[in-house]
Amino acid sequence: MGGANPWFDACVAIGANLGDALAVCRAAVAELERLPGVRLMACSHWYRTEPVGPPGQPWYVNGAARVETTLTPSALLNTLLLIERDHGRDRTREVPLGPRTLDLDLLYYADRQLDAPDLTLPHPRLHQRRFVLTPLADVAGAWRHPVAGKSVDEMLRNLDDGERVERLA
Repeated sequence: MGGANPWFDACVAIGANLGDALAVCRAAVAELERLPGVRLMACSHWYRTEPVGPPGQPWYVNGAARVETTLTPSALLNTLLLIERDHGRDRTREVPLGPRTLDLDLLYYADRQLDAPDLTLPHPRLHQRRFVLTPLADVAGAWRHPVAGKSVDEMLRNLDDGERVERLA
């Protein structure tokens, strides 16, 4: 007797700083919600965040979506990349840390640790970035980083980066 695929807890960072960034981020959440094998569990508040890349670019809108999924980490990532592409992102032509029409990053997938050429889990810099940890704390503050051994809330409290993150109304 074959059972159904198990559901895994995962979180996606959402960001954009070109065009109507807030509308694009909200649309991405709606698209996540419609994916087969994905259930939206929570969406964070939206934040206006200072860019960490090249100077002169607009501030970002950032958020996070917590989902349950039956997709594998690779399948979920590939789906996120397709959503980005549908919103005009071309990863082959962009400046590192430069402006984005849409940026979707898989932050964690349950407590999986993975170091593959196309995917590292948990996201390798999530613990260093206030613009990631702040919205992540809204939806998964108790999630514990399997390497650092700290919760999202603890990592956020311990962060001393001076990065400006402002909650949008």
